Amino acid sequence: MCLPKLIVSEKLCCVWYCSMMTATDGSLSMLPCLDNEEKSNEGKTDTNEDYKQKESTAFPGGCEVKSRAVVKYSAAPPPAAYARLQEKTDLKLPPSNWLRESTQLGPAGITILGSSGKSKPFSSFGMAYDFIDSVGNEVDVVSDSENIKKLLKIPYSKSHVSMAVHRVGRTLLLDELDIQELFMRSSQTGDWIWLKEFYQRLIDEKWQRKKKSKEHWYQKAILSKFLYYSINGDGNAEPMSTTSDESSQPDDEDPECDEIGPSWPAPFGSSAPISEDNDSLKRENLPNKGKFALGPLASSPKGQNLTTLFNEGENSQGLKNDFVRNILWTFEDIHMLVGSNMPIFGGGRYPAVSLRLRDSNKPINVLTGIDYWLDNLMCNVPELVMCFHVNGIVQKYEMIKTEDIPNLENSTFSTRVVKDIAQNILSFLKSNCTKEGHTYWLFKASGSDIVKLYDLTTLCEEAPEEKYQNPFTMPVAVLLYKVASNMLMKKNQNRKHYGTIRTLLLNCIKLLNEDRHPQIIASANYMLSELFELNEPRRDDGSLPNGNSEDSYSEEEDDIPEDSDENGSCSTGSDAPEDGTAVAIIKSVRELSLPEKYKSTHQIWPSCTFPICHDTEERCRHVLSYVLKGLKAVDSSIEKESELPAADPSTPIPLKYEGLTPIGSSCGMKNEIALFLDKAGPRGGDIKHTRSGMIKGSWQHRMKLQLFLKASKAYYVLAESATNLLKYGRALRYVKLALQCHDSYCSISSNLHTEVLLFHSQCLSLCGDIQLMLAQNANNREVYLEEYNYQTKDDQEILHSLHRESSCQAFNLATDMATDPEYQLTVSCKCYEAVYDLLVSLNLKDQHPDQLNQVLKRLGNIRNEIGVFYMNQAAAVQSERAANKAVLATEQELWKKSFCCFEKGMKDFDAIEDKTNTALLLCNTGRLMRICAQAHCPLSTDEKRGEFSPEEALYYNKAIDYYLKAMRSLEKRETHPAVWDSVNWELSTTYFTLATLLQDYAPLSRKAQEQIEKEVTEAMMKSLKYCDLQTVSARQPLYQYRAATIHHRLASMYHSCFRNQVGDEHLRKQHKNLADLHYTKAVRLFQVLKDAPCELLRTQLERVAFVEFQMAGMSSNAAKLKTLTATLDIISDTRQAFEMIHKEMLEEQKQNLNGAGECDSNGANTNSSNGLNTEEVEKLINIFEPSLSFLLLQLVKLMTTTKKKSSGTTEDGTVKKYKQVYSSLLRAEKTAPLITRVELIIDLLIQLFTT
Repeated sequence: MCLPKLIVSEKLCCVWYCSMMTATDGSLSMLPCLDNEEKSNEGKTDTNEDYKQKESTAFPGGCEVKSRAVVKYSAAPPPAAYARLQEKTDLKLPPSNWLRESTQLGPAGITILGSSGKSKPFSSFGMAYDFIDSVGNEVDVVSDSENIKKLLKIPYSKSHVSMAVHRVGRTLLLDELDIQELFMRSSQTGDWIWLKEFYQRLIDEKWQRKKKSKEHWYQKAILSKFLYYSINGDGNAEPMSTTSDESSQPDDEDPECDEIGPSWPAPFGSSAPISEDNDSLKRENLPNKGKFALGPLASSPKGQNLTTLFNEGENSQGLKNDFVRNILWTFEDIHMLVGSNMPIFGGGRYPAVSLRLRDSNKPINVLTGIDYWLDNLMCNVPELVMCFHVNGIVQKYEMIKTEDIPNLENSTFSTRVVKDIAQNILSFLKSNCTKEGHTYWLFKASGSDIVKLYDLTTLCEEAPEEKYQNPFTMPVAVLLYKVASNMLMKKNQNRKHYGTIRTLLLNCIKLLNEDRHPQIIASANYMLSELFELNEPRRDDGSLPNGNSEDSYSEEEDDIPEDSDENGSCSTGSDAPEDGTAVAIIKSVRELSLPEKYKSTHQIWPSCTFPICHDTEERCRHVLSYVLKGLKAVDSSIEKESELPAADPSTPIPLKYEGLTPIGSSCGMKNEIALFLDKAGPRGGDIKHTRSGMIKGSWQHRMKLQLFLKASKAYYVLAESATNLLKYGRALRYVKLALQCHDSYCSISSNLHTEVLLFHSQCLSLCGDIQLMLAQNANNREVYLEEYNYQTKDDQEILHSLHRESSCQAFNLATDMATDPEYQLTVSCKCYEAVYDLLVSLNLKDQHPDQLNQVLKRLGNIRNEIGVFYMNQAAAVQSERAANKAVLATEQELWKKSFCCFEKGMKDFDAIEDKTNTALLLCNTGRLMRICAQAHCPLSTDEKRGEFSPEEALYYNKAIDYYLKAMRSLEKRETHPAVWDSVNWELSTTYFTLATLLQDYAPLSRKAQEQIEKEVTEAMMKSLKYCDLQTVSARQPLYQYRAATIHHRLASMYHSCFRNQVGDEHLRKQHKNLADLHYTKAVRLFQVLKDAPCELLRTQLERVAFVEFQMAGMSSNAAKLKTLTATLDIISDTRQAFEMIHKEMLEEQKQNLNGAGECDSNGANTNSSNGLNTEEVEKLINIFEPSLSFLLLQLVKLMTTTKKKSSGTTEDGTVKKYKQVYSSLLRAEKTAPLITRVELIIDLLIQLFTT
């Protein structure tokens, strides 16, 4: 018959819940039960309901302690009324239901004859496994209630105390450590020899196990019968026959048969199998939070999470929580998780009572009173029912309130002292049991007042042959693991606890043997790698959060001070020379009764803080180091290790440079891309065994999947970080390792989840980015090659583990370090194409549109880069080609490749409606057309330029079409001002170049002069249309110079037409007006520039020549004089140009004096910023001087021969001034330095136009 189980939430109290708080008068008060309790169970008795409705009970007597208990788990039914036995009932006679399983008594009923008062050696671990949330932070102590009572009775009792103490965070686990049982085990198995010798050498040898007397078993028997009578419901129940009584009585000849009952798990070195009774290990409806599931991670596949890291047999080590109820007991400021099997009864006006049996001839002593009082406090039982008997004959019953127990006759004790004992013992243990994973032994010999604390782990390590013989090692390691995994799995877990989690896992690994427990070690290392965020965001102040924990505790044994008591009360081995092996000693148990004799400092050890990672590489290196340890643990556990295939000898593990596939080998490229998709796509057949011999679904298989994926992500982040640091060789090495990890992952995985495939696409995309950057930074190829070939020891070992599952050659093409930019660009493009095909073929297009858009943008960009590369190659071939040779086939092939790439790139950008980048590619296509036009430039054998050819016109017009499409794509300047300005400039340049070539190399052999002039005018005006003279930008001076040049060229053309036009006076007049208009505009723009003096001077001289030509056809002296006067005004405007020339020449002289060298001369139309063209200046001066001389001579002649004689003093003075200037020009030396000639002209102009 199974006992019904009652699960009570932490937020709800069970039917016995109460909270005793100190009242104003110093007494204890019983708080009423919560109303929610009424809904927790059905079928409860009315007496129970009456108890729940009881509001409060005053506690007289001055119990000045605070106690609160919450039942977290109960397997007992609601308390039933007990049967009050009639007087004279003979308890020596067994009832009819004796030793039958009872729901009222629970385990106490069938174990009352055995060791119900004896705690099992691992009882605290069973509770800790079930309530893993409470361990490490919320609870101070986890233990059996019997152990708690034994500790609190130390100052009152002469009996021995032997307990094992373990620390997990701030929680202490207490278990009885039966030395005699260990010695009996040692005699059978040979274990614990070192502890036996240590005990015999240092501990009181007089302490021996005493055999239980017949009186002991007699008292146990009548207690058992009394309890069964009490639940029988009939005080007059017929007793069993004497024969049955005798047969049920324990055998006096073997009184210790039950003392060896508690089972000890086999130590690590034992071959005893682990219990497979999983059903006995599970508790119905208990939350199974102790199992750490690997995943789901941020980007891990949901279908490939590990539900548990090890099976129940290894998980629990045969340990289970056998207590009827588990209680969270708060005693003063001490929080304890205790287990209790005490039967609780109810009924009538006593809804919850404990039942005790006492011999009337034996008074209750202090130890018994404390025992009763603590039991009732822990279980929240307000009253105790005492049944008195004489020689087994029932005499009477007495009801005692819990708060009155400390004041009973002959058992008076102070609750304050018990409180001080509890606080002192906890402080003593917390101050000295500081090392997680260590087993401490709290020992007090029988009759002794000295309590000693030993570190059994340290003593065990001193005997190497006994290193793994500590039976607590495995339970402690599992508990550390479970606590850490539980903390890590909490969704709202603050990262400040990461230091604590790391310490728990490191101590867990330290306890385990790699050969015997690879599964837990691999799992713990994986969780350690999970603590480090690979893409860790920065704080607002730019610093990285380091995860320091204010609840941290030290993992470094040497840094923990042994004496943590401020007042020196906590004695250490140095204070007790008689026992130097003890960690700490309480010299007298009477000290425990003193208030605050021992204080726990609760120091935060800095060595437990989470390691601060100053950069991404350091953080990823931590991750990879733990991944490597996990892989080693998994590899060591594979049974067929000796039969594993070796790594492919043709592929060395070091990432050395290998020969590249020839560029023309497109077949190899296609095969590699097909391999990309094959690795990423769904696999046809299921994998039963991997290359290393792993079985699909085994823990090794699941763990390797997670570790491979984690390593791949770490290498990806490293590659991304190296790319940001412009370390492209290092980045390529890291992304190669990431893809090799992914290749191994694919080799052992039958189905790849969406997140894994997306991560795979990210790796390939990053690889394409790196190859593109390598192609663009070819000058540092040697440095990148050195970075690429470097490899750490961890990388080599991880790669060795990868080779156990895969050849790791699937992505060699994408990750090779090439020396040819074209190859690198091609590989980059193929990587992007593979990512695109992956997203499209696996129907991820709609699920992840953003990622698809990014891939298309990268594809468009790389195709633009390849197109520009081929375009530049074509331009280089063209420049090297002989002038008189036709266009080569190589050039044409490069044009086709470039144009094809541009077209594909435009389609990619059109697919994502990226108008800006589409405009850029159209602009580049226009540039390609201009290169094609330049290649068709006709040159004669003497390298003279021929007429403008139709092929040139065709390609220039195509270039104009593409530029116009780019403008239409942008629609308006606000779309992207920089791109708009660039396209606008290129379009204006193309029109200007077309017009210039038509004007300078007019195709008169196939077109009429008038048609050519018309085309030139149209092209010039269109170029002028796209000259943005209003927008302030870096190109504004260039636009101004071009507009001035256009006006100058148009003026020159109309000037020429005016000179050569014969017959049509209307057309000549039109040409004259247009020439005059454009000259005026050109001069105005050149004057605004202030850095084009030569162009300004040339334009002014052409205007002078234009006016002189008009004067030649005049017959009237008055008209001639008027024209000459206007011409002289034009001459006066040249002063600005000569002053700018003079200024630049002075600056160049200073530079020459300072060793800057001579100024260069690069042609007629060079700007002053590139150096003054002195040859051009000299030519212009040689034209200016005769022109001015001629003008002055004509003016003197006309003014002196005029018939009009007025009192023209002014005229006489003007003529005289003209003569003087004219005379100076004639006497000027033509061989004088250029700057001297410029200075002379400036002086003459000043003299000429000074009134």
